Amino acid sequence: EGVMLFCNKWCPGCRRARSWFSQHQIEYTELDVTRDKAAAAQVKEWADGNLTTPTFYINGEVVVDWKLKEVERLLLP
Repeated sequence: EGVMLFCNKWCPGCRRARSWFSQHQIEYTELDVTRDKAAAAQVKEWADGNLTTPTFYINGEVVVDWKLKEVERLLLP
């Protein structure tokens, strides 16, 4: 299913996530919640009504906020 990063341009956690993905050579799709209303609505559904960034959709699992250990568990062998 792949990796999706729901984010915005100014979020520090989003910058860290992009850097981490790059460092580990992980391909992902980025959705900007400030420009994509459907993406924003999806994040709010997952995050109890909050527009929390970054939010990750990783092979069917959702991680709300920059939780490195969770992201590592889902992506690293």
